[in-house]
Amino acid sequence: MTPLPETTSESGFCKRFHKVTDRVSRDADACVDQKSNLFAAGILRRRLLSALPLALGGGLRHAQAATSGRSLLTVAAYPALDQIIREVLPRWREQHPDVEIRIVSREFGDHHSALTAAMATRKGLPDVMAVEFGFLARFAASGALADLSTLTGAGPDPDRQLVPFAAAQARFGGRLLAMPTDIGPGVMFYRNDVLGQAELAESDLLESWESYVEAGRKLRRTSGAYLIAHARDLKDAIVRTAIRPGDGIHFDSAGRSLLTSARFELAFRLAREVRRLDLDARVSAWSNDWSEGLRRGRIATQLMGAWFGGHLANWLAPATTGLWRSAPMPGRALAAWGGSFYAISASSANASLAWDLVRMLALDPAVQIEAFRRHDAFPALLSAQADAFLDEPLQFFGGQRVRALWRDIAQQIPPRAVHRLDPLADEIVSAELDKVLLRGKDPTQALGDADRMLDRRAARMRG
Repeated sequence: MTPLPETTSESGFCKRFHKVTDRVSRDADACVDQKSNLFAAGILRRRLLSALPLALGGGLRHAQAATSGRSLLTVAAYPALDQIIREVLPRWREQHPDVEIRIVSREFGDHHSALTAAMATRKGLPDVMAVEFGFLARFAASGALADLSTLTGAGPDPDRQLVPFAAAQARFGGRLLAMPTDIGPGVMFYRNDVLGQAELAESDLLESWESYVEAGRKLRRTSGAYLIAHARDLKDAIVRTAIRPGDGIHFDSAGRSLLTSARFELAFRLAREVRRLDLDARVSAWSNDWSEGLRRGRIATQLMGAWFGGHLANWLAPATTGLWRSAPMPGRALAAWGGSFYAISASSANASLAWDLVRMLALDPAVQIEAFRRHDAFPALLSAQADAFLDEPLQFFGGQRVRALWRDIAQQIPPRAVHRLDPLADEIVSAELDKVLLRGKDPTQALGDADRMLDRRAARMRG
């Protein structure tokens, strides 16, 4: 498999949820093309979004009048959370027959852009909104989210019902600003048949990050397969691990940059080694060449959130049933990889009803398990994780009980902080890594430059 021309760093879009469709290739291309088309689409999108909060607000007023006195809850979500909410509506109506729910559904990127615009103007915010983990800190800093701890009333503390790391992610300054619903414990997926061809065992990949790369050398030499799709994926995995309590990926507990830490040094050094040894296929996730490489066994491993297992089985590579396995990440490193939350608008006139809906979606084990069964939304709720469904063997993974493995990993992941400038830091780090991979820039120098750039841009944003 000849490496393809290098592609630019992928955006944060399209990683978490994808539609299941027969037009996989077109959809995957659309994800990768999003970043290259961003400038051209930006002007039109800004014009549309500038009018969106007012249009949404007007629509809500019209809908409120149309209900003839019935209460109305508006919920904004993206696939597949919008479908999960629709599926719970019959149960909701049994408990709240006089409360109508209106779902505003947009694709992942458009959904978060619309919320950003509405928060800036404080107009048109829905009562309940789905928020992906990467946007949570930014939205929390806006002041537009309600403190859910003031709405809980009597009953058990929600924090005690949830996986600890997800519960911690939802708290900012002691306030509970969102409720986790699904999580993404970081794991490794690998092609068992390809490892067999190279006479490698799972243990060869798991001893350490260095042994993972060393196993990739033998894998490439004996089977012709690449260890990983892109060296950038290895960086993304390593920087999510070995984070001290109270720190985040890019910033410590005091808000200082961590880009020159040993964790980032290791990530850049091993990513460069993977590229130097020709162990990565140089293709970005969600591209046609990436999905084809996974299907044909040309890419042997993928480091990602556990939710990726559903993508593999349901639409990326369903014909590879029995060939895949899942394992902890190398060195048994622990990391969280995405996740979804529900938040309530601070300006909601129906906050109590909104909290009832959020509790049903996030704290009801029957709802959580059904969402896992139908949409591969791995539950954040501990009681849902105790369901026998998680102990069932999966034929796609050769009879392995992968959900139980993912549960064990999820319950060990330590809490880590999130910062509103994480997306900016990730963009800067990825740009510097591209210079290391494509131009031979020294990793230490690249991280030093990234640290200085982050400091300058963060100062401008704070000013």
